[in-house]
Amino acid sequence: MEKNIPHIEFDSSKPDNSGIEILTIKSLFDRKNEIAHNPEKAHQLAFNMIVFYTAGQSKHLVDFVWHEVKQNTIIHLSKGQINAFQFNEELQGYIILFTEDYLKKHINTLPKNELIRLFNAHLFSPIIQASQKSNVLNYIELFYEEYSNIEEDYNQENTYRALYSIIFSKLERLKEYQTIHLKKSDKLNRFLEFKSLLEKNYIKSKNADFYANKLNITYKHLNTICKDIVSVTAKQFIDAFVILEAKRLLLNSEIKSTELAYSLGFEEPTNFVKYFKKHTKFTPNSFKKDYI
Repeated sequence: MEKNIPHIEFDSSKPDNSGIEILTIKSLFDRKNEIAHNPEKAHQLAFNMIVFYTAGQSKHLVDFVWHEVKQNTIIHLSKGQINAFQFNEELQGYIILFTEDYLKKHINTLPKNELIRLFNAHLFSPIIQASQKSNVLNYIELFYEEYSNIEEDYNQENTYRALYSIIFSKLERLKEYQTIHLKKSDKLNRFLEFKSLLEKNYIKSKNADFYANKLNITYKHLNTICKDIVSVTAKQFIDAFVILEAKRLLLNSEIKSTELAYSLGFEEPTNFVKYFKKHTKFTPNSFKKDYI
């Protein structure tokens, strides 16, 4: 039995790859037994990924939650998230993989709102359901055709970049209708400040008052912002953030729950076990055993 959930690095078979790749779901399914890790088993991504399902029905695991997928379902995952496919013979579609460096290199060509929507794992659902009228698939197919063309590689990088930007613009338009509250920019900006503070300080404090003070706002105001943006209280958001970090650490290291408790800022291991069980119904050890 594997002791840890695998950490999958970006590894393109194409020479001199700049950090982006596209493949079909069927090609991954056909060679699932030939690669180092079975993609149907939970694994952590060291890159960003977009999956566009074009046919069939199944489920897709994102950060320990199975999501129903069907024709025109789009799944987007950020670096560090937990991923797993559930293949069947009818399932078809495309998978776009790109590194953090590639994203940063082309960040100025991408819609700002889309970066917030797609690459904010704690903020939005990883699912977009495109309508039958959407033409985003046309550009993904063009990208796949261009990427697969090994005979005409002159200026391909510029073509990739152009299609990448178009695909993201199309996704931004699709996601906009599912995240209308993003237009409330003042509250969104404050929420993103809160999230940034939480990422840096969650080991130090899991108290909502701490973050409200850091933001120079009241606890009540922070709660209002969180309820408006993500439909939970500030404390609920903090707890969900900490639990997700704990799950990822549990499945990606040899660390024992006792050591993990201290590394997450709990004064006593028993407090962490109670906290984890309260929010997941599992003890840390039983959760790790169940998933691996």
